[in-house]
Amino acid sequence: MSAAPERAAAPVLELVDVRKSFGPIEILHGIDFALHAGEVHALIGENGAGKSTIMKILGGFLAPSSGAVRLDGKPAPYSSGAQAEAAGVVVIHQEFNLAPDLTVTENIFLGRELGGLFLDHRAMRAGTQALLDELDSPIRPEARIRDLPVSDRQMVEIAKALARKARVLIMDEPSAVLTHKEVEVLFRQIERLRAQGVALLYTSHRLEEITRLADRVTVLRDGAVVRRAGRGELTEDGMATAMVGRKLEDIYPQKRHHAGAVALEVKGFSVPPLVKDISFSLRRGEVLGISGLVGSGRTELAEGLVGLRPATGEILRHGVPVRVGSVREAAACGMAYLTEDRKEHGLLLDKNLAVNLTLSTLARFGTPFIDAGREEAALTRAIGEFDIRAPRRDMKVGNLSGGNQQKLLLAKTMLGDPEIVIIDEPTRGIDVGTKSQIYAFIDALAAEGRSVVVISSDMPEILGLSDRVLVMRHGRIAGELEGERLTENAVVRLVMGTNEQASGSAAHV
Repeated sequence: MSAAPERAAAPVLELVDVRKSFGPIEILHGIDFALHAGEVHALIGENGAGKSTIMKILGGFLAPSSGAVRLDGKPAPYSSGAQAEAAGVVVIHQEFNLAPDLTVTENIFLGRELGGLFLDHRAMRAGTQALLDELDSPIRPEARIRDLPVSDRQMVEIAKALARKARVLIMDEPSAVLTHKEVEVLFRQIERLRAQGVALLYTSHRLEEITRLADRVTVLRDGAVVRRAGRGELTEDGMATAMVGRKLEDIYPQKRHHAGAVALEVKGFSVPPLVKDISFSLRRGEVLGISGLVGSGRTELAEGLVGLRPATGEILRHGVPVRVGSVREAAACGMAYLTEDRKEHGLLLDKNLAVNLTLSTLARFGTPFIDAGREEAALTRAIGEFDIRAPRRDMKVGNLSGGNQQKLLLAKTMLGDPEIVIIDEPTRGIDVGTKSQIYAFIDALAAEGRSVVVISSDMPEILGLSDRVLVMRHGRIAGELEGERLTENAVVRLVMGTNEQASGSAAHV
């Protein structure tokens, strides 16, 4: 095992031989991990490797079963997230820790309000605006969280963390839902905080970010540290191999799809106010990619097609016009949509696996009473077919790793046996090993003769999965690419609205 050279200075925050068990199952096995001032320490591993548990222990949200948490060399003086923040240890959660009915300002100053008995709303708005300006964000301080898109909510989480003036900042997948521009703003803030002496923990499944940011890397696998490395000691391929324990020579399946007859035709389709006059076709056994910048109308188009948004235009299934005004009508037409936001719109996080799996198809399991035996049998099949890894079948879905949540959501979607499957951001926040599984599932759907639409902000994903790609810009289709014309440069030119040769990497459009 290659180890990064130790710094002379003592760590600000560290775990010493930490173990964590839930019931009889030990999920962390003797973890030693240290964060130093002025350093970005990346913690990487597959979903379920133990990263989130380590971050929760460092941030005061979980207590270790054994071992020690030390702040400045002494036992950490906190046993809750609020106490940890008071001690200067702040966490930016992957699951947003925001009050949806409050404004941006109220969230940022929640528990830290200014003004005593009579709140100084003007000062808090001004402080919020200063933080948002620092993040180059157009979000209004008075906007309510529930009215903001996912990427804006993430920027509010970052602003809230910056307002805490942390000594230690723990970031759990902070870039997963951000646009390329917002990611660059985040990186500038990280570099500024590092220069100020803040100790930073950074997790991401985007290994190019780890290469760019990390001064040192710790790799987890199955609850244990399997590799430590300093800057430049591990390539992205080396990180991926360490994470999954095998070489990932070909993460994408070979394209062997044979497109058949047109299964879906869309004519003059509009989803006000953004999507305007979209027309395209989709064939049986085809994977159709939809690319474009965040805000180009990709998700709005998908939601309009399955009845989640009011839309106008014509939809034809096998040449026959159909009306799709609701998700139920879409299902009756053989169409299903897998949402980009599995936590808020896809799953009930406080319910168990079986409830989530069958929620959309309850009529199949008995009316008015659910046949528990049939439901459990369906769950057994889903666990096997989609490799859903859960310590207990009755556990809350919110306690599953992100990859297993996504596999459960895919199983839920396919339980209705749709002919047309629209999958929005299939691998956001998912490790490389699980990505490969998701890609194999998508390939299998096309091989079965189903029609698949994949919406993704990940350029390699779009290129690696799609037989054909539609590029959206400002709510319209800017172009269609397939065969030898389907290249990264061609997609980028359409995304940016220029015919000039694009240069550089555009991995997250």
